[in-house]
Amino acid sequence: MNSQVTAFRWVPPFAQGYVRDLRVRWALEEAGLPYEVRLIDPEVQASESYREWQPFGQVPAYRDDEVEMFESGAIVLHIADKSEALAPRDPAGRARVTTWVLAALNSVEPHVQNLVHLDVFHAGEAWTLERRPQAAAMLDGRLAGLAAWLDDREYLEDRFTAGDLMMTTVLRELVNSDVLRRFPSLDAYRQRCESRPAFGRALEGQLRPFRENIPG
Repeated sequence: MNSQVTAFRWVPPFAQGYVRDLRVRWALEEAGLPYEVRLIDPEVQASESYREWQPFGQVPAYRDDEVEMFESGAIVLHIADKSEALAPRDPAGRARVTTWVLAALNSVEPHVQNLVHLDVFHAGEAWTLERRPQAAAMLDGRLAGLAAWLDDREYLEDRFTAGDLMMTTVLRELVNSDVLRRFPSLDAYRQRCESRPAFGRALEGQLRPFRENIPG
Protein backbone atom coordinates (compact mmCIF):
# COMPACT_ATOMS: atom_id res chain seq x y z
CA MET A 1 0.00 0.00 0.00
CA ASN A 2 1.60 3.24 -1.16
CA SER A 3 0.36 6.01 1.12
CA GLN A 4 0.66 9.79 0.97
CA VAL A 5 -0.15 12.11 3.87
CA THR A 6 -0.24 15.90 3.85
CA ALA A 7 1.34 17.96 6.61
CA PHE A 8 2.27 21.58 7.17
CA ARG A 9 5.71 22.81 6.17
CA TRP A 10 5.78 25.04 9.28
CA VAL A 11 3.46 26.08 12.10
CA PRO A 12 3.99 28.39 15.12
CA PRO A 13 5.77 26.79 18.10
CA PHE A 14 2.60 26.37 20.18
CA ALA A 15 1.17 24.02 17.54
CA GLN A 16 4.30 22.02 16.82
CA GLY A 17 3.85 18.41 17.86
CA TYR A 18 0.07 18.76 17.94
CA VAL A 19 -0.98 19.06 14.29
CA ARG A 20 -3.31 16.20 13.47
CA ASP A 21 -1.22 14.58 10.77
CA LEU A 22 0.62 13.18 13.83
CA ARG A 23 -2.27 10.75 14.31
CA VAL A 24 -1.94 9.35 10.81
CA ARG A 25 1.86 9.19 10.96
CA TRP A 26 1.62 7.31 14.27
CA ALA A 27 -0.92 4.83 12.87
CA LEU A 28 1.24 4.14 9.84
CA GLU A 29 4.32 3.72 12.02
CA GLU A 30 2.50 1.27 14.32
CA ALA A 31 1.28 -0.66 11.28
CA GLY A 32 4.74 -0.71 9.74
CA LEU A 33 3.42 0.72 6.49
CA PRO A 34 5.60 2.95 4.29
CA TYR A 35 4.33 6.42 3.51
CA GLU A 36 5.27 9.65 1.86
CA VAL A 37 4.62 13.06 3.41
CA ARG A 38 3.58 15.96 1.18
CA LEU A 39 4.36 19.25 2.89
CA ILE A 40 1.98 22.10 2.16
CA ASP A 41 1.88 25.84 2.85
CA PRO A 42 -0.95 28.42 2.94
CA GLU A 43 -0.82 28.85 -0.83
CA VAL A 44 -1.37 25.13 -1.40
CA GLN A 45 -4.07 25.09 1.31
CA ALA A 46 -6.04 27.68 -0.59
CA SER A 47 -5.57 26.11 -4.02
CA GLU A 48 -8.47 24.59 -5.93
CA SER A 49 -6.58 21.34 -6.47
CA TYR A 50 -6.00 20.83 -2.75
CA ARG A 51 -9.57 21.77 -1.86
CA GLU A 52 -10.71 19.01 -4.20
CA TRP A 53 -8.82 16.63 -1.95
CA GLN A 54 -9.46 18.32 1.43
CA PRO A 55 -12.51 20.60 1.16
CA PHE A 56 -11.56 22.64 4.24
CA GLY A 57 -7.90 23.12 3.34
CA GLN A 58 -6.73 21.36 6.49
CA VAL A 59 -4.27 18.55 7.19
CA PRO A 60 -4.09 15.67 7.05
CA ALA A 61 -5.39 14.56 3.71
CA TYR A 62 -4.56 11.01 2.72
CA ARG A 63 -4.48 8.74 -0.28
CA ASP A 64 -3.27 5.25 -1.05
CA ASP A 65 -3.76 2.71 -3.81
CA GLU A 66 -7.42 2.29 -2.86
CA VAL A 67 -8.80 5.51 -1.36
CA GLU A 68 -8.52 9.28 -1.18
CA MET A 69 -9.85 10.76 2.05
CA PHE A 70 -9.54 13.33 4.84
CA GLU A 71 -10.29 13.65 8.59
CA SER A 72 -7.74 12.08 10.90
CA GLY A 73 -10.15 9.74 12.67
CA ALA A 74 -11.46 8.29 9.43
CA ILE A 75 -7.93 7.85 8.12
CA VAL A 76 -6.73 6.11 11.28
CA LEU A 77 -9.69 3.72 11.13
CA HIS A 78 -8.89 2.98 7.49
CA ILE A 79 -5.31 2.13 8.41
CA ALA A 80 -6.51 0.04 11.37
CA ASP A 81 -8.60 -2.05 8.98
CA LYS A 82 -5.34 -3.00 7.29
CA SER A 83 -3.24 -3.80 10.33
CA GLU A 84 -3.79 -6.06 13.29
CA ALA A 85 -1.30 -3.87 15.14
CA LEU A 86 -4.08 -1.31 15.48
CA ALA A 87 -7.25 -3.41 15.69
CA PRO A 88 -8.14 -7.08 16.14
CA ARG A 89 -9.54 -8.88 13.12
CA ASP A 90 -12.75 -10.16 14.69
CA PRO A 91 -15.86 -8.00 14.14
CA ALA A 92 -16.49 -7.48 17.86
CA GLY A 93 -12.91 -6.33 18.46
CA ARG A 94 -12.96 -3.97 15.49
CA ALA A 95 -16.26 -2.53 16.69
CA ARG A 96 -14.74 -1.76 20.10
CA VAL A 97 -11.79 0.01 18.47
CA THR A 98 -14.13 2.08 16.31
CA THR A 99 -16.13 2.96 19.41
CA TRP A 100 -13.06 4.24 21.25
CA VAL A 101 -11.81 6.25 18.28
CA LEU A 102 -15.18 7.99 18.06
CA ALA A 103 -15.33 8.42 21.83
CA ALA A 104 -12.00 10.23 21.76
CA LEU A 105 -13.18 12.53 18.99
CA ASN A 106 -16.77 13.09 20.11
CA SER A 107 -16.98 12.56 23.88
CA VAL A 108 -13.61 13.89 25.05
CA GLU A 109 -11.93 16.12 22.46
CA PRO A 110 -14.68 18.79 22.18
CA HIS A 111 -14.38 19.46 25.92
CA VAL A 112 -10.59 19.49 25.74
CA GLN A 113 -10.74 21.94 22.86
CA ASN A 114 -13.18 24.19 24.71
CA LEU A 115 -10.72 24.62 27.56
CA VAL A 116 -7.64 24.92 25.34
CA HIS A 117 -9.30 27.62 23.25
CA LEU A 118 -10.12 29.60 26.38
CA ASP A 119 -6.61 29.30 27.80
CA VAL A 120 -4.62 29.75 24.60
CA PHE A 121 -6.63 31.77 22.11
CA HIS A 122 -8.70 33.90 24.52
CA ALA A 123 -6.35 34.18 27.48
CA GLY A 124 -6.97 37.31 29.53
CA GLU A 125 -10.31 38.17 27.94
CA ALA A 126 -12.88 39.16 30.54
CA TRP A 127 -15.64 36.87 29.33
CA THR A 128 -13.50 33.77 29.97
CA LEU A 129 -13.63 34.34 33.74
CA GLU A 130 -17.25 33.22 33.76
CA ARG A 131 -17.00 30.61 31.04
CA ARG A 132 -13.86 28.75 32.11
CA PRO A 133 -15.22 27.14 35.33
CA GLN A 134 -18.12 25.69 33.33
CA ALA A 135 -15.82 24.36 30.61
CA ALA A 136 -13.44 22.91 33.20
CA ALA A 137 -16.27 21.16 35.04
CA MET A 138 -17.58 19.58 31.84
CA LEU A 139 -14.10 18.37 30.93
CA ASP A 140 -13.47 17.01 34.43
CA GLY A 141 -16.67 14.99 34.16
CA ARG A 142 -15.55 13.35 30.93
CA LEU A 143 -12.05 12.69 32.24
CA ALA A 144 -13.44 11.19 35.43
CA GLY A 145 -15.49 8.77 33.35
CA LEU A 146 -12.44 7.84 31.31
CA ALA A 147 -10.31 7.36 34.42
CA ALA A 148 -12.98 5.15 35.97
CA TRP A 149 -13.02 2.98 32.86
CA LEU A 150 -9.26 2.63 32.77
CA ASP A 151 -9.06 1.80 36.49
CA ASP A 152 -6.08 -0.57 36.58
CA ARG A 153 -6.11 -1.33 32.87
CA GLU A 154 -2.98 -0.65 30.87
CA TYR A 155 -4.99 0.31 27.78
CA LEU A 156 -8.62 0.99 26.93
CA GLU A 157 -9.10 -2.62 25.89
CA ASP A 158 -6.86 -5.64 26.45
CA ARG A 159 -4.01 -4.24 24.33
CA PHE A 160 -2.92 -1.09 22.53
CA THR A 161 -5.21 -0.20 19.60
CA ALA A 162 -6.12 2.73 17.40
CA GLY A 163 -8.49 3.77 20.18
CA ASP A 164 -5.55 4.37 22.51
CA LEU A 165 -3.68 6.18 19.74
CA MET A 166 -6.54 8.59 19.22
CA MET A 167 -7.28 9.08 22.94
CA THR A 168 -3.63 9.82 23.65
CA THR A 169 -3.46 12.53 21.01
CA VAL A 170 -6.49 14.14 22.64
CA LEU A 171 -5.06 13.98 26.17
CA ARG A 172 -1.75 15.43 24.96
CA GLU A 173 -3.49 18.72 24.33
CA LEU A 174 -3.79 19.13 28.11
CA VAL A 175 -0.10 18.69 28.90
CA ASN A 176 0.51 22.42 29.29
CA SER A 177 -2.45 22.88 31.62
CA ASP A 178 -3.01 21.75 35.19
CA VAL A 179 -5.82 19.38 34.26
CA LEU A 180 -3.94 16.09 34.04
CA ARG A 181 -2.39 16.64 37.46
CA ARG A 182 -5.88 16.00 38.83
CA PHE A 183 -6.04 12.72 36.90
CA PRO A 184 -2.68 11.00 37.48
CA SER A 185 -3.87 7.68 36.07
CA LEU A 186 -4.75 9.37 32.77
CA ASP A 187 -1.41 11.15 32.67
CA ALA A 188 0.37 7.85 33.30
CA TYR A 189 -1.69 6.26 30.52
CA ARG A 190 -0.77 9.10 28.16
CA GLN A 191 2.92 8.73 28.96
CA ARG A 192 2.73 4.96 28.55
CA CYS A 193 1.29 5.34 25.05
CA GLU A 194 3.72 8.11 24.13
CA SER A 195 6.65 5.89 25.13
CA ARG A 196 5.93 3.58 22.20
CA PRO A 197 8.71 3.75 19.58
CA ALA A 198 6.20 4.34 16.79
CA PHE A 199 4.99 7.51 18.51
CA GLY A 200 8.54 8.79 18.80
CA ARG A 201 9.15 8.24 15.10
CA ALA A 202 5.89 9.93 14.16
CA LEU A 203 6.55 12.94 16.38
CA GLU A 204 10.08 13.40 15.06
CA GLY A 205 8.74 13.10 11.52
CA GLN A 206 6.37 15.98 12.16
CA LEU A 207 8.87 18.18 13.98
CA ARG A 208 11.78 17.83 11.55
CA PRO A 209 10.29 20.00 8.77
CA PHE A 210 9.41 22.70 11.30
CA ARG A 211 13.08 22.92 12.30
CA GLU A 212 14.14 22.98 8.67
CA ASN A 213 11.64 25.60 7.48
CA ILE A 214 11.74 28.33 10.12
CA PRO A 215 10.58 31.54 8.45
CA GLY A 216 13.48 33.85 7.72
